[in-house]
Amino acid sequence: MNQTISGTLSNKRWGRLIPIAFITYSLAYLDRANYGFGAAAGLAEDLNITPAISSLLGALFFLGYFCFQVPGGIYAEKHSAKRLIFWSLILWGALAAATGMVHNVALLAAVRFLLGVAESVVMPSMLIFLSHWFTREERSRANTFLFLGNPITVLWMSILSGYLINSFGWRGMFIIEGAPAIIWAVIWWVIYADRPKDAKWLSDTEKRAIENALAEEQQAIKPVKNYREAFRSPKVLALAFIHFFWNIGMYGFIMWLPSMLKTASGLGIVATGWLSAAPYLLAVPLMLTASWYSDKFQQRKAIVLAFLGLGAVCFIASFTLGASHFWISWSLLVIAGGAMYTPYGPFFAAIPEMIPRNVVAGAMSFVVCFGALGSFVGAWIVGYLNGLTGSPAASYVFMGASLVVAVLLTALTRFSNASNTLTHATTAH
Repeated sequence: MNQTISGTLSNKRWGRLIPIAFITYSLAYLDRANYGFGAAAGLAEDLNITPAISSLLGALFFLGYFCFQVPGGIYAEKHSAKRLIFWSLILWGALAAATGMVHNVALLAAVRFLLGVAESVVMPSMLIFLSHWFTREERSRANTFLFLGNPITVLWMSILSGYLINSFGWRGMFIIEGAPAIIWAVIWWVIYADRPKDAKWLSDTEKRAIENALAEEQQAIKPVKNYREAFRSPKVLALAFIHFFWNIGMYGFIMWLPSMLKTASGLGIVATGWLSAAPYLLAVPLMLTASWYSDKFQQRKAIVLAFLGLGAVCFIASFTLGASHFWISWSLLVIAGGAMYTPYGPFFAAIPEMIPRNVVAGAMSFVVCFGALGSFVGAWIVGYLNGLTGSPAASYVFMGASLVVAVLLTALTRFSNASNTLTHATTAH
């Protein structure tokens, strides 16, 4: 790698840009994951919501999240993520707080859907933002610091939300946890820079060095004529379906873990919060170690396959043991949750290395979009099965099977330069 980039610029970029990405994604994650705690703490009883409707309300977020992923990502690439995310922060903070003020199911459904719409632009915009600043040798680690906002937020949120509900009820929890996004919007507007050329804290030489290094990576990947060709690429479709089935297991786990643990353990909401935090605590060192290995040895597929496989095995083993061996089953769930989080950095680092720059924003957003659809399916079906059967058994089978499908698809997908596939598709048309 260019010595200028690996030296002086590295410190500047990591210190100035990673905290922006981390905090923004953390706040988005806070306001989507706390619904599971609200549901476990009396939201359903207070609003007279049946288990089936409760699961649909939890999943409506992801339906809204699905709708605007691709337009948001393309806008961020062609124009700017700055204004897009500024208004998104304000809107989702207000909607998250509004969740604590609703008094009927219809209004809650509208708030959940609009919250998903407001947050839909964040993940693709942040991934595209990082791809403008970090090279192949750094991208997995950069992405991982973004995705660390997920487990770290759920880690402290799981503990804090239990105490907030204990002190202020579920309504107070939503209102208090919605405020930080609105405050952060002002800070975001002041410090964010889309690309190196927009950064006042870089010299012209430093800006050129980064842009040149990123341009060199693209020389091996031939451009295609439009997004349609990229969306039809077998490799892009394979990555999209991996993310779909992966997120069925992932978000079914995230959304309903507090409720499932509370039911199985018989413990109170504060103790449930501590138990629910453990998978996210494990995820942090696993994600950091795996991303370092992935960048150093350029191993993307191996990391994704190994940890998704570990997550699937531990998840299925936890279900097999059941509530009669609660602490062993819980320990396996902790490993499963940590393992499921681990591959996100390497997985999304692979996409800009496989897809040419002129369509990477749309292709990456397309993959994220399928993940959002999987999140909707996971959050809805898991909650629905829990309510229908009165136990988490059926939902465990559903999530475990989805993770197995994700593992099989990963094993069959080649994580490498996609230029030949895409070029052939373009030539054929």
